[in-house]
Amino acid sequence: MSLDVRESVPLAPLTTLGVGGPARYFAEAADEAAVVEAFRFAEARGVPLLVLGGGSNLLIADRGVDALVLRVRVRGIELLRGRGEDGGGEDSGGEIGGGGEAGRALVRAGAGEAWDDLVARSVAEGWAGVECLSGIPGDVGATPIQNVGAYGQEVAETIVEVRAIDRATGAAAVLSGADCGFGYRDSRFKRAWRGRYVITAVTFALRPGGAATVRYPELQRALAAPAGGAAPPLGEVRSAVIALRRAKSMVLDPADENGRSAGSFFMNPTLAPGAAAAVIARIEAAGVLAPGEAIPQYPAEGGRVKLSAAWLIERAGFAKGTRHGAAGISTRHTLALVNRGGATAEELLGLARRVRRGVLDRFGVALSAEPDLVGFAPGEIDDLVSGAHL
Repeated sequence: MSLDVRESVPLAPLTTLGVGGPARYFAEAADEAAVVEAFRFAEARGVPLLVLGGGSNLLIADRGVDALVLRVRVRGIELLRGRGEDGGGEDSGGEIGGGGEAGRALVRAGAGEAWDDLVARSVAEGWAGVECLSGIPGDVGATPIQNVGAYGQEVAETIVEVRAIDRATGAAAVLSGADCGFGYRDSRFKRAWRGRYVITAVTFALRPGGAATVRYPELQRALAAPAGGAAPPLGEVRSAVIALRRAKSMVLDPADENGRSAGSFFMNPTLAPGAAAAVIARIEAAGVLAPGEAIPQYPAEGGRVKLSAAWLIERAGFAKGTRHGAAGISTRHTLALVNRGGATAEELLGLARRVRRGVLDRFGVALSAEPDLVGFAPGEIDDLVSGAHL
């Protein structure tokens, strides 16, 4: 058997939170054949298969995971030439350094590639489309699942194809970006396709010589770039984004006291207009607004209204640095729950529940956890994984 399977492998060191128990079985897959072999191994032993990416959006239960945990290590970044706008037809792989048809550079990256390495390489080539997603930890294969987004960009804007292995058949499937059902921090991989596919590669359509996307107000301020003005160079945008993330402890740094986190723990709630109006009225009646202060709100997909989870958490009385045992809220970013050293998953969930209950009681908004919560028994985490999108 080419698949090297180990037992009782600690998972905490493989996550950015540094929390969680061991995997019953653990293996790494460098190619699609090894992925298929992992399916057969798990099926033969009657255990689920859990795919582990960079471990940056994950909270594992203290008891560990009774499963085969598979680390997909499929590598490679290549330019696809001779592709039409629909992404079909023949292609010939090559090193990055040329342009794609119709003003696009179609870049295919293995699921095991580090996401920020791909962003850095794209920026260096002058290919626009992912520059605002700089500094995000994790692997390429995880980005379509979560529809990773930050500072005014989402990967959904550039994903052309996702290559994956169907767990039921072991056959390779090529899924178009349009078929992935992308939404705010959402995709079919989290819903109808949950557990069906293991992603092995993603193809992105980037824009050679294209302008950077600078539409997020905080980024505009950091770049001193007026709305509607000329976009700064891609490299300058990347540097600004990383600086903003670093200031919020959102860049992996072992020396950072807030570094052991899963990024934003709660999603920004999106509400129907009527519900949003009711929440805004409740906030105004709560007396938490400073004179002249506006409630942060943004247009969202489908005519909905997106509110700031961080703002709601702070106004509900949870300050940066709040502690709950060895878990805490980041001293720099209210949305990040952190491991202060030796924290357990139960402590982190306890803090998350305190925060969620506080926001719900004060403003009537039910926040929902953004990281994947794995290894928990049915019913243990239902209150944290539903209710945000009212």
